[in-house]
Amino acid sequence: MTIRRAAALACIALLLLFLPGTGLDARPAAPLDRLDDAAFWRMFTEFSEPDGAFRSENLVSNERTFPAVLPEVSRRASPSSAYIGVGPEQNFSYLAALTPRIAFIVDVRRQNAMLHLLYKAIFELAPNRAEFLSRLFSRPRARHIGPQSTARDMLEAFAVGRPSRDLFTANLDEITTLLTKRHGWPLGREDLASLTHVYESFFEIGPEIKYSMRSGRRGTPFPTFAQLMSATDERRTAGSFLASESPYLVVRDLQTRNLIVPVVGDFAGTRAVAAVGGFLRERGLSVAVFYTSNVEMYLFRNDAWRTFYRNLASLPISRDSVVVRSAFRGFGMGYPGTGLPDPGRAPGGPAGAAASGAEGRLWLDPIEPLLAAVQRGTITGYGDLLARMK
Repeated sequence: MTIRRAAALACIALLLLFLPGTGLDARPAAPLDRLDDAAFWRMFTEFSEPDGAFRSENLVSNERTFPAVLPEVSRRASPSSAYIGVGPEQNFSYLAALTPRIAFIVDVRRQNAMLHLLYKAIFELAPNRAEFLSRLFSRPRARHIGPQSTARDMLEAFAVGRPSRDLFTANLDEITTLLTKRHGWPLGREDLASLTHVYESFFEIGPEIKYSMRSGRRGTPFPTFAQLMSATDERRTAGSFLASESPYLVVRDLQTRNLIVPVVGDFAGTRAVAAVGGFLRERGLSVAVFYTSNVEMYLFRNDAWRTFYRNLASLPISRDSVVVRSAFRGFGMGYPGTGLPDPGRAPGGPAGAAASGAEGRLWLDPIEPLLAAVQRGTITGYGDLLARMK
């Protein structure tokens, strides 16, 4: 090496030392192919906030119109895309469409994290959809279903099948062994009790399990798990992660590589969202999709929404990054005199889906313009947010 070249390299190293976000050990982030078990558990514990509460156990989603937005979600896919979501199984359908490098499920309830660890174990144990459903509901697999079966056919078969307590016990033992022995995660007594409670719910109710279970809202026409998994868009195209083997295997691959990380956290909290953002920034990844469901509605009941949008602004994003949001009737919008659209009658299309009653409507909101509107002060209430649906 010549003296001139050595001097040039030394200057470059000195310059890098003083660039923002670099240091003596600065180096390109290693490709994110998987997380080892220790890293996964460290992120779960260190990123998480104290356990919180919600009005429902929310073991199942209540948004059946998600297939309409999946084409737009899939357009956000890139080698640097990451996903943040909230709630139960609906995240898997978005993940199958986006195929991100990594996903974080941030929910205020620790029980939701246990639900996702339960799902993780079942995905790892089940090489295909039929085995997944057999383990989820602890029901024997019907002989006539196979790789070409539709989600509707599969769920109908498992709805007819009778649950087996012996199968449930054996499955639960395999699940806890996989999580605590194979992965080596120190789940405590309360967490294992929570996971068992969730699994009992799927065992007892089967494919008819729905959002309203144990919520005191049994009269509301929420869709069942079977209906959600069989949902289609306006062109009758199925969209769930159980629609065929292909999307199921996308999610299973992420699960087996520890790349769907549950985090206990408040969207307006001080740790979880910021920690996720810091991890993604270090890896050179950006949030392509942030699925918020209707959480913002609750944040606007006080000033928590301001903190959430500060958290959102702190995340690494791109011009294509979007929030996937749902809106429901009966929360002070969608009625004559409000000047706001009716979520149940809003036009469909690539970024929205019509629905009725408790199912609400989903639509995509680009993050950069959203944050700009917050910064300008044109969003100060939930009605201002919903007005963006027009």
